[in-house]
Amino acid sequence: MGPIAKLLAQRISLGLLLLFFVSIVIFVGTMLLPGDVAQQILGQSATPEALANLRAELGVNDPPVTRYFNWLGGLLTGDLGTALTSGQSINEAVGRRFANTLFLASCAAIIAVPLAIFLGLLAVRYQERWPDKMISASTLTTISMPEFVLGYILMFILGVQLRWFSPTAVGFRPDADFFTRLESIALPVIVLTLVVLAHMMRMTRAAILNVMQSAYIETAELKGLSTFSVIRKHAFPNAIAPVVNVVMLNLAYLVVGVVVVEVVFVYPGMGQYLVDHVTKRDIPVVQACGMIFAAIYIGLNLVADVVSILTNPRLRHPK
Repeated sequence: MGPIAKLLAQRISLGLLLLFFVSIVIFVGTMLLPGDVAQQILGQSATPEALANLRAELGVNDPPVTRYFNWLGGLLTGDLGTALTSGQSINEAVGRRFANTLFLASCAAIIAVPLAIFLGLLAVRYQERWPDKMISASTLTTISMPEFVLGYILMFILGVQLRWFSPTAVGFRPDADFFTRLESIALPVIVLTLVVLAHMMRMTRAAILNVMQSAYIETAELKGLSTFSVIRKHAFPNAIAPVVNVVMLNLAYLVVGVVVVEVVFVYPGMGQYLVDHVTKRDIPVVQACGMIFAAIYIGLNLVADVVSILTNPRLRHPK
């Protein structure tokens, strides 16, 4: 087995092992949540006998080890279980919600990724000059501001005062035409774009500046190439690996970290679905959402590792 294949096998194995440990943490964490789903379903006036019967029917009285392996077996076969509070299949509900979340995250990514790379290149081109300082200052301000604060500010200014966009995403309909859907999620997309754009731009700038210190960059400059040509042809291609890592991490955040943004704008995605069922103490739904978010985050990090390995010239051309 070659060095690349060996490293890829190690990364994939570690990813699966990490996912297994995450499943244990999620299961134990949800078991420690206060509250009682039976009480949530039957209400405060329920008798102790009715509560006991419902708990037995829902299987919440089974030993934790038995419940964990039943749940894990369902995950491995693609069965996320049934929502305790509604009796609906979690697979069907998650399928609809996840499609909405993916649409929101994709729209933000399509704008943020190329814009971040362009601004990073621009900041390097005008290093220590006013464009670089202006870009760095604005992105630092965005990074320092929590998503919900930025969301409420934009909601008030752009949605309520100026009426440019819908203040919330309550009217989002998956069956509407593409531009109608875009109009209803404009503000959540802007918030997500601003949040991930700042981090990606700063890391892109740092990665390219690190490469610019290399000897071959100085050689290219001595040949008379313009600064932008040096950056575009020599520095950026050699900074792809760290840039890809940053992009993948932020794409993972776009899917996993939309919980706050979805709640702020009342968007019918996975984040809103998770928060609603945490309130209801619907443990199977919380566990399913947690595992989906964890799998996406670990998977995208794994993709970043794979790209870093494949773009490493020392591994592709060993001596």
